[in-house]
Amino acid sequence: MDNVQLTSKQKKFLDYIITYRDENEIWPTYREIADRFGFKSPNSVTQNLQSLLKKGYLVKTDDNEYELHQRYLKKKTVQVDSQLEEPLYGGIPIRGIISAGYLQEAVESNLGNITLKHLFPNLHKLFALRVSGQSMRDANINDGDFVLLVDDDIRDGDIGAVMYDGQTSLKRIYYGPNGLRLEPANDEYRDIHIEPDIFEEVRIIGKYVGHVNRNGIYKNVHQKAS
Repeated sequence: MDNVQLTSKQKKFLDYIITYRDENEIWPTYREIADRFGFKSPNSVTQNLQSLLKKGYLVKTDDNEYELHQRYLKKKTVQVDSQLEEPLYGGIPIRGIISAGYLQEAVESNLGNITLKHLFPNLHKLFALRVSGQSMRDANINDGDFVLLVDDDIRDGDIGAVMYDGQTSLKRIYYGPNGLRLEPANDEYRDIHIEPDIFEEVRIIGKYVGHVNRNGIYKNVHQKAS
């Protein structure tokens, strides 16, 4: 059955999401969508997404996230030796040895691949969350980045993700006698003080170990080796 007809505004909204996803291979953040269409509230973004969902242009994933209907997803391949092949994800090839001292004869050899396991030894504990907002800008963590977190202990002053009363935040965490102080890395934001009652739960979701954006992977060089 054909999809229900979209209004002109809904069509522009859908076209923006499709184009953004095709170019970046990820969805735009609520902030990016709101800025693009001049929405004053994230609720306007949600309302448009729900309209597209009801009309069949979006679907919900098993994780209860929005996704484009399969007909709008482009399957990408790469051109290799004039043949279409699926992209390879084995890692970054190590093609030889390079001298960092005196000039030496080039040594070319297949030395395997650098994988995520080399970059992050605790890969089995690693997961990612997408950042919304600019409170950690001065730590080089920006809106739309993916922060890499591990399920590990957080020391005083580490950056981590916290959940309290159903709300979450990424901040530098300091422990106090009655709770936590969450410090932003942007002077435009204030500290958040959490002093839970006896029946309220504060949960550390994960410890920040790096982040990913369209420019590459960035590790937290200040963390202790585990």
